Amino acid sequence: MKRDFTKLLDITMDECLSLMERAKELKKMRKEGIEYQPLKGMYLAMIFEKASTRTRISFEVGMRDLGGHAVLLNRGDTQIGRGEPIEDTARVLSRYVDAIMVRTYGQEIVDDLAKWASVPVINGLTDLYHPCQILSDLFTIWEIKGDVKNHKISYIGDGNNIANSWIEAYLLLGFNFSIATPKGYEPLPYLLDLAKKNSNFKLFNDPFEAVKDADVINTDVWVSMGQEKEQDERRKAFTSYRIDEKLLKEAREDVIVLHCLPAHRGEEISGDVFERFQDVIFTQAENRLHVQKALLEWLILNR
Repeated sequence: MKRDFTKLLDITMDECLSLMERAKELKKMRKEGIEYQPLKGMYLAMIFEKASTRTRISFEVGMRDLGGHAVLLNRGDTQIGRGEPIEDTARVLSRYVDAIMVRTYGQEIVDDLAKWASVPVINGLTDLYHPCQILSDLFTIWEIKGDVKNHKISYIGDGNNIANSWIEAYLLLGFNFSIATPKGYEPLPYLLDLAKKNSNFKLFNDPFEAVKDADVINTDVWVSMGQEKEQDERRKAFTSYRIDEKLLKEAREDVIVLHCLPAHRGEEISGDVFERFQDVIFTQAENRLHVQKALLEWLILNR
């Protein structure tokens, strides 16, 4: 039976941990120059309706590392933009390729592709979720800090797709998690309702409360793609949600800071904090490659 990865809660806790173990092995093999090509002769269709750097490169290089090929379909390259039903595109692509990755706006596009495709569908990002990013972030924490369930993780900023996927990660793994957003910018209400049923989840409007004794702090841009018309209003609302040295004093001494990139220094993160944690942040970006290779191997080979 084919599996899809449309959001983090598509997988179980054990599957999540297995993917991280496999990512560790694949990362080590790549560092050692060991050739491993289980996807030789296989193809990944990559549909991009949103611009990308890390998603594009990590999936394309990942498929090539595993012996396969990636077919790039930019916005306007497919008949979806000219009104072809999603179900027809899904069924056509399923005749050509072994998996589909899509980076788009509406979650319903990913869900419909998954419903109609006979090959695995991967969510490369939507306005609601960014599961590949958070899976990679979990792996980064696991590499640096050990079991995420033993640490307090905090997210500061917009209740966007990153925040939603972090809440799903919390629901999946059960670590100590806190989040701080301005009023009116909270994550999905139904995810908050699920998370609030547990005592180790806290939602704050005060970022200093949220990062108290945190082992890991995450953030993201204040203005995401498609929100450019709101940028002045958003910058005003998020002024006190910057990750800077003053905020870090509330966290643990050995705290690490994550950022999914691109970073707007001076907005969601100060320049000095970014540079202090740049090695962690760029390792986090690199890990997209290794985690997604584990994901591709698992979904396409169904093992």
